[in-house]
Amino acid sequence: MQFRLSPTFYSALSDAGRPLAGMWVCSGSPLVAEICAGSGLDWVLIDAEHSPNGLESILAQLHAVSGYPVQVMVRPPVNDTVVIKQYLDLGVQNLMIPMVNSAFEAATAVAAVRYPPHGVRGVGSALARSSRWNRVPDYLGSASESISLTVQIESESAASAVEEILAVDGVDGIFLGPSDLAASMGLLGQQENPLVRAVVEHCLEAAKAAGKPAGVNAFNEATARAYLDAGASFVLVGADVAVLARASEGFASTFIPVSKTAERDSY
Repeated sequence: MQFRLSPTFYSALSDAGRPLAGMWVCSGSPLVAEICAGSGLDWVLIDAEHSPNGLESILAQLHAVSGYPVQVMVRPPVNDTVVIKQYLDLGVQNLMIPMVNSAFEAATAVAAVRYPPHGVRGVGSALARSSRWNRVPDYLGSASESISLTVQIESESAASAVEEILAVDGVDGIFLGPSDLAASMGLLGQQENPLVRAVVEHCLEAAKAAGKPAGVNAFNEATARAYLDAGASFVLVGADVAVLARASEGFASTFIPVSKTAERDSY
């Protein structure tokens, strides 16, 4: 039996003809991932940088979301060739690499997702879900067509080098992380600061000039819409754990007496 892999995130973005809206999946739960995948959003980002995810839980979430018409991107914890190889062999097709600060680091990520002679990805497809255990015809020859690579711009040094990063062949797009960017600028916790927003918008303009899509993290609706107006092609507008935290707090504030709430918060 032969299998055909899904189109990449960037193929879906091109076909949509509009920006794509998505959310983070940070809980590590396949059940929660499935709920998010069926929400009607365009894409979900399964995170392993700041979330309790290992290879087994990522695989379980890939299984859980596979029956839904949603694009899936996965963020590994680090730009590491071995880690990227493992994620690809799991069947991850769309990768977001954190903390890419230079063209060299971007090129390192590109090499990690490509087989020799164009890269350094280890050849284990016969043993792996990526090729559906050699059920995808000519997987080795066509693997690069089934993988997309997004690199994160989330520091002053990365923003300064954004044009060089965008020029790296094999970088399909960039994603702006205003929280880490703000921290690198000495503005910890101030991702809405006009100085931070100006750097984000500079990077969006650089991506447009390079002819590559750029996305951004923005949980504030007004900020998300402003970045979309500034040229963002895709956005993350929330996270599963944040939705649960805020909604459960809303229940508490509605149904628990103020005195009880104050007592709880004193612990």
